[in-house]
Amino acid sequence: MAKEFNTSVTCDPKKHYMVDVTNKMKVFERLINNGKYFTITRARQFGKTSSLKWIYNNLNDRYLVVSISFEDTEEDDWISAATFYKTFCGYMMTAFKNKLLTKNKEYEKFWNDAKKIENADIKSLSERITEFCQLSSKKVVLLIDEVDKSLNNQLFLNFLSMLRKKYIDRDMTGDNSTFWSVVLAGVYDVKNLKLKIRPEEQHQFNSPWNVAAEYDLDMTFNPQEISTMLADYENDYHFGFDIKEISEEIYKYTSGYPVLVSRVCKEIDENLGKDWTKDGVLKAVKKIIKEKRVLSDDITKNLEIYPKLKAFLRALLLENFSMSFDANNPTLDLANMFSIIKEGKGGKVEIHNLIFQQMLYNYFISENTLNKITVDKGSGIYIDKNGDLDMRIVIDRFAQTVKKFRNDEKFLEEQGRLLFLCFLKPIINGTGFYYVEPENDDASRMDIIVNYHGKEYVIELKLWYGIEYEISGRDQIARYITARNLSEGYLITFSFLKNKVIQEQPEWIEHEGKRIYEAVI
Repeated sequence: MAKEFNTSVTCDPKKHYMVDVTNKMKVFERLINNGKYFTITRARQFGKTSSLKWIYNNLNDRYLVVSISFEDTEEDDWISAATFYKTFCGYMMTAFKNKLLTKNKEYEKFWNDAKKIENADIKSLSERITEFCQLSSKKVVLLIDEVDKSLNNQLFLNFLSMLRKKYIDRDMTGDNSTFWSVVLAGVYDVKNLKLKIRPEEQHQFNSPWNVAAEYDLDMTFNPQEISTMLADYENDYHFGFDIKEISEEIYKYTSGYPVLVSRVCKEIDENLGKDWTKDGVLKAVKKIIKEKRVLSDDITKNLEIYPKLKAFLRALLLENFSMSFDANNPTLDLANMFSIIKEGKGGKVEIHNLIFQQMLYNYFISENTLNKITVDKGSGIYIDKNGDLDMRIVIDRFAQTVKKFRNDEKFLEEQGRLLFLCFLKPIINGTGFYYVEPENDDASRMDIIVNYHGKEYVIELKLWYGIEYEISGRDQIARYITARNLSEGYLITFSFLKNKVIQEQPEWIEHEGKRIYEAVI
């Protein structure tokens, strides 16, 4: 059976093209060899389950690795300590079921017999764990996936407390008195559990999992790692595409977010005629942004569930807001936990990748009343005879449109950027793509990169703070378009000077050998 790019179930190297993550997984291997308890806390589709599978497949020769998941846990399983006891025994029993090895049959019988004990509790479960670990000829490693299902339950905390106590007592009771290593995987950070047991209670940080070991591991894929997957694919098909160039292009849009990397590759391979070019990557990205899939649905859901997260991301994208990535801020921690943000240039917060950035812009545009502004979409006035975008006309018409908001200074200052994106989106929709350059030292600037019909356009949006500042804006965009090997760019400045006309109409200017079409609104 031919291999494919996988974006849904756990990856299998025999069935799927995969990035070589051996060096990353060695971090987990070292932790387990040292008998550590730890968590794998990452956003949805970030490789948590695949990491657990790697541990299971690669360490089972040295350890008895037991893999269970709380994904199918029902509320009734947490009604009492006795029901949780039976549920856990059932999970352990199932982990060894249908295995032909004699030892596995013995382990299955152990947990089946344990499950039959009536009126058992957490203490009873602790005793069964000790008996089981002493029965095993190998040190036992327990993997629990989807722990999020149980985070808001006191019994789960009691279970973690029990494991923690057995871990602490292990030096006195012996290595085989409990699990050698326990790995918990989920989106939410169990080490900093925000618990609310009953609706009338206040949220409290109260997690007993402070025994979890700290580690530093970037689970995103860099271009070199992406190239290992593409090299495997190229070895099968021999298309002759530039693996390094395409790996870097995929990284440009995804920032190495695992499922997005595979999703781009899958789209090119299966639906875009195996177009392994930069244009093929862009076509795949545009299609992904339009789709309603798990990640886009997750982002929308989380914005609706957490109003402060929504306000934070809106300010970050549209309101000159800047924050240090290491700031002690619960909303920032939440955005980081969902992998919507990352640490960018200068240690500042930025949106994790250009695909998420575009999804968020689309979200804010669609929910905002500004999307009621109209453009002459059907007239073709924005497209020249060669099929290229005439950005000069786009800016002229935008300047005319924005005049009706001119008397509302506060509105323009807060909404000017979003207003331009609302105007631009329907013009390029379906053919073009835009993103905002995240590496920006000046929070008052917004550098928008538009790709349309194979051509690139750079538009800088700025707020007016005086003529000297305006000249510095020309310096900045001149340097920027030079860096992108362009000869011209576009500068839109929102001015709030009362009773003073700075510029009657947008106009071309020459600055440092570059042509800049400037509009002061």
